[in-house]
Amino acid sequence: MPYYEVNHTTPLLPSQKSDLALRLTQIHSTRFATPRLFVNVRFTDLSASSPTDATTLYVGGHQRSKSHILAHVRTGASRTQADFDALCAEIAGAWEQIVEPMPKVRRGEEDGDRGLYSVFVLGDIVAGREAGFAIPGAGGDGDWLAENMGAFRARAEGGEVEFGELVREVEERGLIAGKKSEAQRLEEMMGWGDSA
Repeated sequence: MPYYEVNHTTPLLPSQKSDLALRLTQIHSTRFATPRLFVNVRFTDLSASSPTDATTLYVGGHQRSKSHILAHVRTGASRTQADFDALCAEIAGAWEQIVEPMPKVRRGEEDGDRGLYSVFVLGDIVAGREAGFAIPGAGGDGDWLAENMGAFRARAEGGEVEFGELVREVEERGLIAGKKSEAQRLEEMMGWGDSA
């Protein structure tokens, strides 16, 4: 349901992309109780070494080489400014842990700033379809999961691995409305235990 765009000027290793995609998925799915199957992450290499670099970025009216993450999300009364501020902080923290510690790689010129310049949360997902299902409004995930669980199970039984994983996640995390315990919510927020 959310769509994350990672526009990076720092060249990223495939392992860094995988680690960052997994971390963004975990952050979003636990903060907003969104099943992992529905968290999308796209990477765009804007580095000077990228053969497909067709993007020019300006910051403060000057051409700059900076990394940014855009999070396209659903908004609603169940998601507060504090929730989105915390989401931004967690995303920035994930970048710092995964990207910044890696050694610089020389590619004919000095590797630039490895920091994440910005994280923007854009509340621009009004409606959509994903994996054949109309997506719910923000805060309606539990009811939506309950309504569609039969179809999810049928697709899992039909051999669609990602739907098997979805069914297990929904059951293990208690994502159907009213089934998640306070302990599970705390574990998810803290990144602890099986609920993380």
